[in-house]
Amino acid sequence: MLVGKTALVTGSTSGIGNAMAAKLAEAGANIVLHGLMDALEGEALRQEFENRYGIECLFSNADISNAAGNEQLVADALKKFGQVDILINNAGIQYTASVEDFPVAKWDSIIAINLSSAFHTTRLLVPGMQKRGWGRIINIASVHGLVASLQKAAYVAAKHGIVGLTKVVALENAEKGITVNAICPGWVDTELVAGQFQAAADRDGVSFEEGKRRVIIDKQPMPQATQPSSLGELALFLCSEAAGTMTGSSLPIDGGWTAQ
Repeated sequence: MLVGKTALVTGSTSGIGNAMAAKLAEAGANIVLHGLMDALEGEALRQEFENRYGIECLFSNADISNAAGNEQLVADALKKFGQVDILINNAGIQYTASVEDFPVAKWDSIIAINLSSAFHTTRLLVPGMQKRGWGRIINIASVHGLVASLQKAAYVAAKHGIVGLTKVVALENAEKGITVNAICPGWVDTELVAGQFQAAADRDGVSFEEGKRRVIIDKQPMPQATQPSSLGELALFLCSEAAGTMTGSSLPIDGGWTAQ
C-alpha cells in the first residue's frame, strides 16, 4: 500500500509513535524514526525495523525543541530518502501545575515540542509534497485538543493549537493532493501512563487493573484504554486513498470522553 513512500514520525522510539511507525512499515513505507535515544540504541532500533519489515530506516535523535533541530531532522531525512511523503507529528511532553504555579521554562518546553515542532516540520516538508501532488500530514493531538483538564495549561494550549494548525494547513493544501488531519486520543495503554494507573492502585489499595479502570472511567465512559496499535491502524487509514477527501478533521478515539 505504501511501498515507495517515506514516513517521518517524531517521537517514534516508543509508545504511540512507535506503533504508528510499525504499521506504516508493515505497509511498505520507509521510516524515519525519531526520539530520545542514544545513537547505539537508535541504531539497534533502526536495524530492527529494517530486518522485521524489509524497508529502509533512518534514526535521528535531533533536538526538536528548537527550529534548528527540526531543520536538522528534516535535512537528514531528505538526504537519506530524497523526499518525505508522510509526516506524523507525534512527539510530546507533559507537566502538570496550576497556572499561577506553572514554571515558565516548562511552559516554553511544552509549547516548543508539542506545537512549534509540528509547525517547523510542516513548513519544511509541505513544499515537496505540493511539488509531487501528494502528501499526508497527521498531527497527534489529544482529547485535550478539544476539551480541557485541570493543571494542564501548557499541554491543553498546545494541543488546541495543533488542532487549529491542522485546519489551516488542510485548507491551504485542499487542492494540492495533501490531506492534513489530527488524531485525538483519550487514554492510551502505554508505559508512559502505566505509572498513573499504578499510583491510583497504590492510593486506593486495589489491583493494578482496578486502579487503571478507576483512572480511565474518571474521564471516559468506556472503561478501557486504546491500544497503540489501534492508533497505528487509524494513521494507516488516513494515508490510504479511501481517506483521500478527509482533511482538516480532528478524530477522537477516546472511549466517549468528548461525547459527554
